[in-house]
Amino acid sequence: MKSSILITSFNKGQYIDECILSCINQDYADDAEILVLDNYSEDNSDQIFAKYKDKIKVFKKKKVSTYPALNQIDLIKEGLSISNGNLIYLLDGDDFFLKNKLHNISNIFKNNPEIKVVFDTSFKKTNNKFSKYKVKKKINTSVWPTIINTSSITIKKEFILEILNKKLFDNFNLLEIDFRINVYSRNIKKNFFITQDNHTIYRQLN
Repeated sequence: MKSSILITSFNKGQYIDECILSCINQDYADDAEILVLDNYSEDNSDQIFAKYKDKIKVFKKKKVSTYPALNQIDLIKEGLSISNGNLIYLLDGDDFFLKNKLHNISNIFKNNPEIKVVFDTSFKKTNNKFSKYKVKKKINTSVWPTIINTSSITIKKEFILEILNKKLFDNFNLLEIDFRINVYSRNIKKNFFITQDNHTIYRQLN
């Protein structure tokens, strides 16, 4: 099962090195491509990208909106158009994967071929301290972790294309890609799997 990691980034130079390394160092036997999709960062990101030019592919694209959510979605669409994998691992440039993520998540898909999306639970990193989030099932004052964050989403390519081609969210420019995938897979299609294993580090920034 071919896999593509889509890293979306803008001015994430402070964190992107750790992010990319976490993908390169995956314990994974099958082919996996690493695509970095960048909105022409203005920090030191390009120097970091250059360090790994033999391991990653970097694609630059100008912002299409003043809404960050729409810029990220636009980058993901670009990544999908050039990716070769049928499994898509989404990753924000300031988050990173634990070493066994691709191996374990791909096995879930292999053992459950009907599943379209796998969500993994993540650790939150705040000021070098780690805490574990549990997915809450009731409405609360914080959207996440009711909504599972972008970097904890692995999705079949044809399914994310289906979501992006739907008109359900067209008039909601503030809705992030993680919200759209959560709602469509968990509430509308009811086709998803949540693993309680920890595979992702979500970095909470100010």
